[in-house]
Amino acid sequence: MDERILAIADQLLLIEREMRAIGLWGSESPSLERLSSVEPFCVDTLTMEEWLQWIFLPRMKLIIESGADLPQASGIRAIAEEAYAPQGVRAAALLNALGAFDRLISGDN
Repeated sequence: MDERILAIADQLLLIEREMRAIGLWGSESPSLERLSSVEPFCVDTLTMEEWLQWIFLPRMKLIIESGADLPQASGIRAIAEEAYAPQGVRAAALLNALGAFDRLISGDN
């Protein structure tokens, strides 16, 4: 596995760790209906943390494990900044982790 893939995998683990650290990691999966939204980021059915935990992280891990092509760009931090604005500094480490993921995906290490 090349270094970029390893760095992305590590970043995914860091995102999960930060979510757990600030209490944004849920113990129960949303319903299949809520997970099946066709809207970007499932904005009509899921919170940002639900989308990260139940859609984004599993899909990215599957892409890495299967050797499929990675996305060429990511703008998750911008969406998360809006979602977590009320959290202030509490979400800073998570936002930084998401920003680092965005840069790794686009190749802007």
